[in-house]
Amino acid sequence: MTDIEIAQKTKLVPIVKIAEKLGLKEDELDLYGKYKAKVNASAFRRLSGKKDGKLVLVTAINPTPAGEGKTTVTVGLGEAMSKIGKNAVIALREPSLGPVFGIKGGAAGGGMAQVVPMEDINLHFTGDFHAITSANNLLCAMIDNHIMHGNELNIDPRSILVPRCMDMNDRQLRHMVTGLGGKTGGVPREDAFCITAASEVMAVFCLAEGIDDLKNRLGSILAAYTYDGEPVYARDLKAEGAMTALLKDALKPNLVQTIEGTPAIMHGGPFANIAHGCNSVAATRLGLKLADYCITEAGFGSDLGAEKFMDIKCRLAGLKPAAVVLVATARAIKYNGGVPKNETGHENLEALKKGICNLGAHISNIKKFGVPLVVAINRFESDTEQELAFIEKYCRENGADFALSEGFSKGGAGGTDLAEKVCLAAGKPSAFKPLYDASLPIKEKIGTIAAEIYGADGVSYTQKALKSLKEIEALGADRLPVCIAKTQYSLSDDPKLLGRPSGFKITIRDMHLSGGAGFIVAYAGNILTMPGLPKHPAAENIDVGSGGLISGLF
Repeated sequence: MTDIEIAQKTKLVPIVKIAEKLGLKEDELDLYGKYKAKVNASAFRRLSGKKDGKLVLVTAINPTPAGEGKTTVTVGLGEAMSKIGKNAVIALREPSLGPVFGIKGGAAGGGMAQVVPMEDINLHFTGDFHAITSANNLLCAMIDNHIMHGNELNIDPRSILVPRCMDMNDRQLRHMVTGLGGKTGGVPREDAFCITAASEVMAVFCLAEGIDDLKNRLGSILAAYTYDGEPVYARDLKAEGAMTALLKDALKPNLVQTIEGTPAIMHGGPFANIAHGCNSVAATRLGLKLADYCITEAGFGSDLGAEKFMDIKCRLAGLKPAAVVLVATARAIKYNGGVPKNETGHENLEALKKGICNLGAHISNIKKFGVPLVVAINRFESDTEQELAFIEKYCRENGADFALSEGFSKGGAGGTDLAEKVCLAAGKPSAFKPLYDASLPIKEKIGTIAAEIYGADGVSYTQKALKSLKEIEALGADRLPVCIAKTQYSLSDDPKLLGRPSGFKITIRDMHLSGGAGFIVAYAGNILTMPGLPKHPAAENIDVGSGGLISGLF
């Protein structure tokens, strides 16, 4: 059966019953039908004095274009925790429509390790992405409206920094001219769209600690500069109140369940290649109050999601992970060994030997943060015993504990060994520390990430990037952490440099201040904040039958 067929055959438990497992009361839920709910502020107030559980992060090695099953492993691990008698909750990101209609599919797991209702989650869910899109575009509309009606703030239209956004991969919108159509059509200017997951509003939403913090962060979004070079913030346009109103309900974390009835909190959805790649602080904090183990996930490999989780999310929110699960697959290792993606399902020990260095790099990366580590070897049907034995031997030789993960085919029963080892790892002392001191100069922070995490020999900066750096320093914002946007397929900024490349430099082509989010974004290589669809997008396979049943989602 396909993922969606498995999900559709699952007998769902009413969400109020799932909430009871976590000790949540019915009046602490805002119900979205029978199987979805938002958890409201009264639960946060009641639980505020409760001791936190242990925070477990799931990350991965550099993936194939199809992804390596981090969400599947996360879900399977949560289900396995229940199997061994542990009280666990999963805290995940919400899927964007972009991957659903592009290459990767959704973000609800797969096989017997899925979050349900799968169709709702992978499509409109509870409307959070729509709210974030609307809040972002409201600010854009207010900027252009302000300019049209006299431009009291003296905004230079050439210096507007907030792109419009849309929850869809649409390369046609990367660069355009807007405001055409004469005097009533606005002031013509160059404009752009990013995908909603890459917007600063998404980052603000995920890092906000509550309504007041949300409003303050939204007001701190750097919107533009004046003709005199002075900064203009969202609060100068009086936009933050209305933006907060649009996000008020979305800010409540979403509660759903896995196929086996394990509670799952899904909230926020930034991509880790072009944003900070973690679910909301609110959802993570809630999970830590509700269970002994909160299992969360950061996007793509440890060079992206995990680094940003540690250096941005944990630093800004005061979180301390107890353990890290590093997902590895034989096919991704072979891909890093030079095997084309469509041939990674065949045994190839030579490619495995060549690409295993990528796993070594990610093991080394995690150790630098001082957090206990378990490698989860996510088993695929095509994997051979020889391939799995080779990966296990490598883990053993590199001082990393490991376990097979078979959540896709077996659900929770396929992850009990992993769950036991994660509990042991989380019981060890964690010496967690961020990679760098945020007070260092911007170039030093970028240089530290490039050298320590990517293995680069140095960093080159374009003139545009250097100009942006000076502007950020002039605003006094240079002591913020750095969020590097780069390709997910390589440790470098070149997607073709696979394995564990050496002798390379990364190029920072631009930077901008995400003042509301509280970090500096540095764009490495040719990374785009508005992806495009492939030649044959997943949307071609999606359909709805006469009875209303969706097919083709994965």
